[in-house]
Amino acid sequence: MEQTLTAETIGYDYGKRTVLRNVFLEVPQGMLAVLLGANGSGKSTLLRILAGLKTPSTGRVRLNGQDLHRMKPAKRARLVGFLPQQHRPVFPFAVEEVVLTGRAARVRLMPGPEDREQARLALEQVGISHLRQRPFTELSGGEQQLVMIARVLAQQPKIIMLDEPTAHLDLHFQAHLMQLLRMLVREGLTVIAVLHDPNQAISLADQFYFLKDGTCLEPPNHQSPWNVSFLSRVYSTPLQEVAFGARPLVFPLFSNALAGNNSSEEIELNNNAVFSV
Repeated sequence: MEQTLTAETIGYDYGKRTVLRNVFLEVPQGMLAVLLGANGSGKSTLLRILAGLKTPSTGRVRLNGQDLHRMKPAKRARLVGFLPQQHRPVFPFAVEEVVLTGRAARVRLMPGPEDREQARLALEQVGISHLRQRPFTELSGGEQQLVMIARVLAQQPKIIMLDEPTAHLDLHFQAHLMQLLRMLVREGLTVIAVLHDPNQAISLADQFYFLKDGTCLEPPNHQSPWNVSFLSRVYSTPLQEVAFGARPLVFPLFSNALAGNNSSEEIELNNNAVFSV
């Protein structure tokens, strides 16, 4: 059964401060969807709401028609896997044992042969079987990130959500991770990620959701999600476009930014800010 995730008129307040307001999105199964926007735009908060880890002040999140926040945590964990921005390892558990903890929602008493097999398969899928017996605390940051993705895969979720998964990774691990996400989507999983770099999103994503000041933005006149004038508005920074295959790359226009020149055109607000490519 397909697992379509829908967020309906989501709002979220921290005390008297509104972080999100009237956000709508819909992600069908088998898509790589990205949340983009400047720091403080509400991306991470929205992702945690979509994962069921925060309860919205208004609106609801539905997974295949069911209210995600009314599900029991164990059931939700079998459907949605979440990778936070940071993880602080304390004990030097072996990588295999760390990945095995991803089976918690499916284990009754002690991990059995099936659980260990799923952990093994997850390590193999991510391409880090050779790290199986290494202490997690002795790994590099990039290796630890891949272990945590294997841990999420061991849950066998239908949807994987990642909050800035390439942060603090070098180019080698960034490339490996983004290729892995595309592979997971080809295998039928849904991936929703907050990405810091719009060029990574432009290169890889199927659907785009743009946040600015807690509200979704849509390019005017049905222009492409990588329209440079639109992205300049999203990031409040003048950008320039460089041709690169079927989709361009965008970079800050430093001279214009220093001069205070802002040539961005007016952007329309729309609560249905999703673009399929």
